[in-house]
Amino acid sequence: MALPEPFPQLGELIASIGEAGHRVAGMDASEGGAGNLSVCLGWPVEVRRRFPIGEDFVLPQPAPNLAGHVVLVTGSGRRLRDIRHDPEANLAAVVIGGDGRAARLHTSPRRLFERVTSEFNSHLAVHDDQVGRSGTNFHAVVHAQPPHLTYLSHIAAYRETRTLNERLLRWQPETIVNLPEGIGVLPFILPGSPALMAANIGALREHRVVLWSKHGVMARSDVSITRAVDRVEYAETAAKYEHLDLTSGGRGEGLSRDELREVVEAFNVPTTLLE
Repeated sequence: MALPEPFPQLGELIASIGEAGHRVAGMDASEGGAGNLSVCLGWPVEVRRRFPIGEDFVLPQPAPNLAGHVVLVTGSGRRLRDIRHDPEANLAAVVIGGDGRAARLHTSPRRLFERVTSEFNSHLAVHDDQVGRSGTNFHAVVHAQPPHLTYLSHIAAYRETRTLNERLLRWQPETIVNLPEGIGVLPFILPGSPALMAANIGALREHRVVLWSKHGVMARSDVSITRAVDRVEYAETAAKYEHLDLTSGGRGEGLSRDELREVVEAFNVPTTLLE
């Protein structure tokens, strides 16, 4: 889908990024400078009033579907919880040129980082892939490190996508309603690497939340960045129940498959997870 006019103003978008960072921190999913956020905008946005310092910027890879787009992204090592208090110190605006190769980096005099997030290659690649596939004019990506999901990925059985979803979707009806494709799972891949970027693109075509084993998660949304955070929260809550059950001796029943089918039918959930 695409956001309709009137499009959100830059101030509104920055405020939503600040709220998203605050919520991720509230889940204990961004210790210190961990985690990163970005939104990709497909309409004209004047960034220079908030981010007046411009410089040439080398994209980590071409993004032909993002020609003329603007990506607001967190700086490397910045605390997500600090964004809403001083967004200009913690965010940058990457204005992508008409060829999808050249770009300009816009920052504030209050900038507190040397470069944008080290995961920017994954952010950019996912934005480019999703915009190219769907034609959306808005796309948001969140990388966070929710503790219960990340812990479960240290257990070999949970690094299998089918098993993870069978174990997590059983705890609340809301989980399958809001994550109808379930949660994708990637093996451990070096953070920031081209290999992680490539695997992440494919996984986020099939899922809206992907678990990076022994590292964290990435979630996406073409509605709002807070919707992407919602998806992280639904997944982390399910993982919290699963962890609670493991530490309690595995006595919880969870929802049966028949009960899950009842939920899916009642709420018209477009899922294949129960087939």
